[in-house]
Amino acid sequence: MSNNIQEKIEQEIQNAREVCKIDGSNQGECAAAWDAVEELQAEASHQRQTQTPAKSTFEKYCDDNPEAAECRLYED
Repeated sequence: MSNNIQEKIEQEIQNAREVCKIDGSNQGECAAAWDAVEELQAEASHQRQTQTPAKSTFEKYCDDNPEAAECRLYED
């Protein structure tokens, strides 16, 4: 997850707190502000899920040495 989206989430949380403090927690603007926070958090979660995991040292070794015995794949 990028720092940029995390910073945006923090900004939206601050904004939601301010809006709710001024308008009260039952106002539509307060609910909309928290909806914006939830949307950003969902996007951050989606970005984490779609990132490819880093290769292990062994996987990197096999990429560099596909002929090595320990990297060979056998079909059943």
